[in-house]
Amino acid sequence: MIKVDISNVWGQVSLPDLLALEKEVFDAHMTLSERTGAGNDFLGWLDLPVREPTEEIKRIQAAAEKIRNDSEVCVVVGIGGSYLGPRAAIELLQGPNHNIGKGKGNPQIFFAGNGLSTRHWNELMRLLEGKDFSVIVISKSGTTTEPAIAFRGLKWMLERKYGTDGANSRIYAITDPAKGALRQMADEQGWETFVIPPSAGGRFSVLTPVGLLPIAVAGIDIMAMMNGAADAKEAYDIRSFENPVWLYAACRNLLYRNGKTIELFESYEPGFKMLGGWWQQLFGESEGKDGKGIFPATAEFTADLHSLGQLIQEGERNMFETMVRFDAPEQKYVIGSDVKNLDGLNYLTGKTLDFVDEKAYLGTMAAHVDGGVPVITMDVGELTERKLGELFYFLELSCGVSAYMLGVNPFNQPGVEMYKKNMFQLLGKPGYETK
Repeated sequence: MIKVDISNVWGQVSLPDLLALEKEVFDAHMTLSERTGAGNDFLGWLDLPVREPTEEIKRIQAAAEKIRNDSEVCVVVGIGGSYLGPRAAIELLQGPNHNIGKGKGNPQIFFAGNGLSTRHWNELMRLLEGKDFSVIVISKSGTTTEPAIAFRGLKWMLERKYGTDGANSRIYAITDPAKGALRQMADEQGWETFVIPPSAGGRFSVLTPVGLLPIAVAGIDIMAMMNGAADAKEAYDIRSFENPVWLYAACRNLLYRNGKTIELFESYEPGFKMLGGWWQQLFGESEGKDGKGIFPATAEFTADLHSLGQLIQEGERNMFETMVRFDAPEQKYVIGSDVKNLDGLNYLTGKTLDFVDEKAYLGTMAAHVDGGVPVITMDVGELTERKLGELFYFLELSCGVSAYMLGVNPFNQPGVEMYKKNMFQLLGKPGYETK
């Protein structure tokens, strides 16, 4: 079970304040689990964890193996939850430099369709030059601007390189089960398809084919992840403050009510950056509405202590931190000695790097707490596929409970459409001329 330590929030909130929230947290959890609240038609993610592979998961594993065998590169096309979840899992488990040295049998994985940068597109074209590649395109509709533009270009490249039939054998569509442009294209061209469950919104889709197929292509054990999520589904069904989900959801809401309007979600792992991005969308889109919501920000320590540390320490007292910790890896790095000791590090001779990391974490936390920034610590334990599956489900459940406590619908995002309407009008898209 993930451990949530709230000992460093006292002074900003009190134990009586926390205990007074018990009924409120209970009601929010019951609303979620009994599916009686706003947005309850988007709660399919609650039932995704399984112990044994379903027929769909077996198809995902087979498709992933085919991609691994015939491709040097796999390009995943998607935006928002269609790209953040799989990229978060791959980079956290395999590191931000995971593509180095990969090829056929263990393909490089690149992401496209998550922006409109010409430079990024040109870079992708250079990376694909002379390479055998496949494409996973993820979209419920097939008409979202960014991924649709990227997919059109990649589809043309595949057809030019392999011919129509060859291209069709290298395209995998993850889309709506029955409708939409991408579904129509896939049915007409005979692409292998997987379903985005209509009852699981994009930011809650990492344990659907949206996340599982790219993650499996990376060589990650998706059934271990699903078993970890199943662990979480069972473990976090407790209706008391012994449940770490309750502690996290209640503390962040208490801190918000006490003026802490920014949450800094952070870790000392460079591979954590994209998980932070996934969490940012999960909580930002779920809670940021009706004039409410904690602003979700993410940071990588110790790197960002050299850029954000001053602001955290002495800036406006409107933030709190959630620090995610993982057990140190088995393979250690021991700091050696130097005869001249010009860098002054001989006092660390014989110490391991994770020992220094732990002291940096403890020292930073003490400084920030003393400076008026409360810190919630989330101890995940060993960083494995199984634990990552548990972490994904834990955060999704926490988000649902927290948003219901906030009094908003966690599962809609009406504001997202506003920029699109303006963009379409400026682009001259038919039907948007006078909107």
